[in-house]
Order: sequence, then C-alpha cells, then structure tokens
Amino acid sequence: MQRIIFAMALWLSLTVGAFATESSMSFLDNRFRVDQTVERITFLVYRQDNSKPVTLVRPDGKKYYAWRHPDNVHWIEEPSVDVISIEKPMPGPWQAIGKVTPKNNIQIISQLSLTADSLPQRIYQGEKLKFTARLMTDGKPLIVENILDRVNLKVVMTRYLESQEQTDNKVRPVPIVIGEFYDNGEGLDERAGDGVFTVELPIELEPGKYNVRITTGNGVFLRALEQEVLIYPTPFSSKFIQGDDKKPHQIVVRGEVATIEAGSLATSIELQFPDQSEQVVQHQADAGKNDVTSYFNDLHQMGTYHWTGHVYANEASTGRSLVFDLPMRTFSVVGALDLEKAEEMQAAAREAKKKAEQEAQILAHREQVRTRAILAIVIGNLVLIVVGGFIWWLVRRKRAIKASLPEMQLNMPR
Repeated sequence: MQRIIFAMALWLSLTVGAFATESSMSFLDNRFRVDQTVERITFLVYRQDNSKPVTLVRPDGKKYYAWRHPDNVHWIEEPSVDVISIEKPMPGPWQAIGKVTPKNNIQIISQLSLTADSLPQRIYQGEKLKFTARLMTDGKPLIVENILDRVNLKVVMTRYLESQEQTDNKVRPVPIVIGEFYDNGEGLDERAGDGVFTVELPIELEPGKYNVRITTGNGVFLRALEQEVLIYPTPFSSKFIQGDDKKPHQIVVRGEVATIEAGSLATSIELQFPDQSEQVVQHQADAGKNDVTSYFNDLHQMGTYHWTGHVYANEASTGRSLVFDLPMRTFSVVGALDLEKAEEMQAAAREAKKKAEQEAQILAHREQVRTRAILAIVIGNLVLIVVGGFIWWLVRRKRAIKASLPEMQLNMPR
C-alpha cells in the first residue's frame, strides 16, 4: 500500500483544565491515534493533484468518505487537499487510505478561540463600519495554509423583542446577514491568510435595538460572539437645490447639532454627466459649523445627471469617526427659455384654456336646449296620439250605438 502522509492537521482538546501546547508528531503506516480526552480533531491531508479524496477508517473498521459520512464529520474536498474535522471522535487508532504528498506530521493546537472588536452600542442607519475579528490559538493568530482561505466571517443581526412580544410566534424577527467575508486580502482586509478578518459592514436596517451574532465557520471551525446594539436614524440630511443660468446647482448636507461634532462634517460628491463624464467636489465644514454646500457649475449638457457621494463626520459625544454613503439620485437639465417668451406662452396657454372652457359651456348649453326641445316634441306627439286615439274610439263607439237603435225598435213587442 502506498504510504499516505498527512501534511498538517489540527487537534483541539476541550477537556476542563487541559492546557495543551502546540506540537507535532510523526506516524507510520498512515495511522494516528486519538486520545479519549479529544473532543474535536481537525487535520489536513495533502493529496496528489486531482486524486480521489482519502478514506478514513475508524478504530472499529467503519469507513468515512468525502461523499458519505455522519453529521459529526465535516469534510472540505479540494483538488489537492482534504480538510477534515471530527467532533467527539472514537478513541483509538485511525487510518487514512489515499494518494498523498510525502509530508508526515500532525500539528496539535490548543485553546482555539474567536476574538472580535466590539461594535459601538450606538450606531446609525446608513453607516459603514470597519470591523475586525481573529481566530486565535494560545493567544496568537491562527495561521494555517489552506484552512484560513476557507474560513468565513458572518455577521447576523436580529431585531430585539421585548418580553411581552417574544410570547407571540407570529412576530418573531428574521435574522439578517449584513456581512459575510473571508481572510482573502480583498476589500478592507489588509493581508490574505494572516488570521485577521477585516470587513466593512453596511448598516442598512431600520432604527431599533438588535442582537448581533458574529460567527466564523466553514464546517471545520465553529465559534460565535454575541452583543446588543442600538441603531439610530441617520444623523444628517441632504438636499438638492437646482439652479439655472445665473445660479449653480447645490447639494446641501446638514448634520444634527446634538449628534455631529461641529466642524467635523466633510463631503465628497460625485456627479455623472449625461455623456458619462464625471466631476468630484469635496468640501469641509467651517469651524463651528454643521453644514456643507457643494456647488456644480457649467452644466450645459441636456439630459439626466446622476449624483452620489460620501459623508464623513465625528460623533459629538464620543468623537468616533462616522462614514456614510449617499444613495444615487438624479436631476435633469433642459434648454434655457427666454423669460418674456415663457410668460407669453403661459398667457397664451391660459387664454386658450379659458376659451376652450367657454366654448365647452356654450356647447353644453346648446346641447341642453336641444335635448329639452326634442323631449318636448316627443312628449307632445305622444299626447296627441293618445288623445286622437281616444277620440277616434269614442266616435266609433257612438256610431255603433246609433246603428243598432232602429233594429232594436223593430223588434220591440206591440
């Protein structure tokens, strides 16, 4: 049998009072022994490229496969490496079968933990937060190749319910994932694979009290931290004022006096022209002031403009730095019109509207008179027809009576 050599693995002992130190050991014939005190073991198996995942054999002979194993086994399969974690492994000798590279050691790590920055208890809707967490072992960042690039950090926020609300299952809030990030050197993460997760959290939830759960896990490492935070409304307002040929367009950002430190407000506004060109205007509030106005001139292109930006400030009570994104908004620029001509056009439009209303009234009156005349004619004709018919009926009846009188007299007895 080809000799299987493990490149690296992690053993974690969670027994009370056990303080193991980092070490490594060699093993022969692809075998390693699990002590009865081990609650969780994690290790890496480096295989030949594109070879099949290894097969694990328990002390009692039962086999575990990458595609078939119990729930207490977490298995990450890659083209050249297996990352395997076993919770409450069976004590005794284990064996691995497969094609692996010629490395042969197991690294034992103790006191695995998750540490994270504490989120401010008072945060604001629309704010962006820089957040850092670390996987630690023996007080040092855990740095193991092919593990950290598969561990992700997840931040979940759940709206807090008062005790009387928690009894009603219909109002249970749904947990919302506001960030899921990796130690991959992207975004705000400074270096990949250094055991430090630095992420940017966008706070886009409604104001209120929330429970924050910070977890890291890939099926191999599972750790969690929790805390409560309060989300307050956005502490500033933004307003667009459209100008004309004589006045520039303005974007005014005004901070709340009780929340934003005076003089700390700063803005960076990005304006996109209809032809996709861009203009950036940056301003800082004057000392003691809590508002910033950005001006945009020379907007001669006709069409729709888009603007967005960033707002920076300090919290008045704590001095904490605040960062916000302004949502994308639009406005339109049309051709300039001569004022007198515009007034003439408005007057002509008003006159035309008035004339149309008068003509409509005249037509409505004529139609009303015509309708009444037709109705009178119809009613009159109906009356004539009824009266004429009645008279005709009376005449006929009278004639019939007269015609029958002589015959009745001849038949009278003498």
